[in-house]
Amino acid sequence: MELTTNWYLVLSILVFSIGAVGLMVRRNPLVMFMSVELMLNSVNIAFVSFGTSLNDVGGQMAVFFVLVVAAVEVVVGLALIVAINRRHPDATADDLSALRG
Repeated sequence: MELTTNWYLVLSILVFSIGAVGLMVRRNPLVMFMSVELMLNSVNIAFVSFGTSLNDVGGQMAVFFVLVVAAVEVVVGLALIVAINRRHPDATADDLSALRG
C-alpha cells in the first residue's frame, strides 16, 4: 500500500481538528498554546505533501517560514504564559482581563 498525498492530507486534517478542538474546549493557556502549535504543524504536513506531489520546493519554503513564525511564537508566547502561571497558578484564559497591572 503506497502512501499518497490523500493520506497525508487526511492526517493533516485530523491533527488540525484535534488542535482546533483543544483550542476551543480547554481554558488552560498552556494547553491552548500547544493546540495552536498542533494546528501549525498540521499545515506544515499539508504544505510538504502538496510540494512533494507537485514536484515544487514552494511547499518546503512555506514550511520554513511557518517554522520561523512558530519559533518566535514559542519564545514570546511561552515566556508570557510561564510568567502568568508563576504569579497566578490557577489562571485560565477567561481570567486574562483580570491580570492587567
